[in-house]
Amino acid sequence: MAARILHQDQEILILDKPAGLAVHPGPRGGPSLSDWLPALQQGRRHLPQPAHRLDMDTSGCLALGRTKPAIAALNRLFAEGRTRKTYWAVLIAPPPAEEGVCEAALLKRSSKEAGWRMFVDPAGLPARTEWRVIGRDGAATAVELTPRTGRTHQLRLHMSHLGCPIRGDGFYGGGEGRLQLLARTLILPLEPERRATAPIPDHMREALARCGVS
Repeated sequence: MAARILHQDQEILILDKPAGLAVHPGPRGGPSLSDWLPALQQGRRHLPQPAHRLDMDTSGCLALGRTKPAIAALNRLFAEGRTRKTYWAVLIAPPPAEEGVCEAALLKRSSKEAGWRMFVDPAGLPARTEWRVIGRDGAATAVELTPRTGRTHQLRLHMSHLGCPIRGDGFYGGGEGRLQLLARTLILPLEPERRATAPIPDHMREALARCGVS
């Protein structure tokens, strides 16, 4: 995991989280980032702690605090929506315009039979995503997504709601295969400012290249 550090200082780590690794342990067990925290501690007093979540199948920038004040500061930034995040995604169909905004409230529902998932529902929490087309080929469209809120599965469900699910998102209509979603950049407005850019993962490289994105 040390090889995936994008930024490191005395207070903050930013990792390139690999797809397929959960941030926190789940009820069914399996590997998670928590397993790697002792190695990332690097002899310091406290274990680094993630300040936000990425879906297990999403790769890219993940911020961790290395001290209690840094963890508190990061938690405030994310809670107040002051971080600046962009994602790259490959969609199975074009969005309705070259750029735009999706504002659709999201609600979590669960059942014993089907488990939980998110739905667009006016009774849910407000959610806003901005999108911009950055490339395309005949079979797919590459977009840059900027979430202005941080709801669970927000980007995945908003793209599905617009009729253009993210490729590989079997939950929300994107078909089989690996999820084509990358947390590309993260900017933390601290003093000094921290920023990082995650590399394109191998499972997205070919599709993005066909769309003219590299």
